[in-house]
Amino acid sequence: MKLLRHLPNVLTCGNLLCGCVGIIFTLQYATSFAAWFVWAACVFDFLDGFAARTLKVSSPIGKELDSLADVVSFGVLPAIVMFQMIDIFSSSAFLPYTAFALVVFSALRLAKFNVDENQKDSFIGLPTPANALFITSLIFLKPPWDFFISNDLFLVAITLIFSLLLVSPWEMFGLKFKNFQWADNKVRFTFIVISVLLLAVGQAAALPFVILFYILISLLMRWIRI
Repeated sequence: MKLLRHLPNVLTCGNLLCGCVGIIFTLQYATSFAAWFVWAACVFDFLDGFAARTLKVSSPIGKELDSLADVVSFGVLPAIVMFQMIDIFSSSAFLPYTAFALVVFSALRLAKFNVDENQKDSFIGLPTPANALFITSLIFLKPPWDFFISNDLFLVAITLIFSLLLVSPWEMFGLKFKNFQWADNKVRFTFIVISVLLLAVGQAAALPFVILFYILISLLMRWIRI
């Protein structure tokens, strides 16, 4: 049992390792590798929280470690991907560096989360894993949607918009289920079903649209109070 108490932190370190190795693979091989490592980091990020709740071994150190890992996997890694995409299409030597706004705002987002006790069933601002999934999956877009990642100004606009979404005051729904009744989870069930259909049809290229749908449905919940 004493060894099990360290399992959540071990899983969190797996998240961090995915981010670090993903950065190396992205820089040395291909940008598309980043998405795979972000997906793996998301799995570790889910499992460490699940293990902590199941074993009832949550700790302040674990919470801080989780945020540090997230900064690397869901902040630095997608920023490097965006830097490379902007750099390909930009004639400016400085414009690609706007990509690192993603790191800054991801760190701010995680710091706010750590001191906000209200973000348990929902999130204030776009969660960093969702942002990282969106950015790193842009590389899989196919015609005609790849037009948006073939222009440096569009990419900079995406960077700035999603950076602001990270620290926005808008509430985003969480995917934690307290029960499985339709009345309490209709938004979650709807999102999951539509997301599965999108991914079944478009595979990895559908992931950016899944994240956009997540943002849209979260904003609709705010405006019409679903």
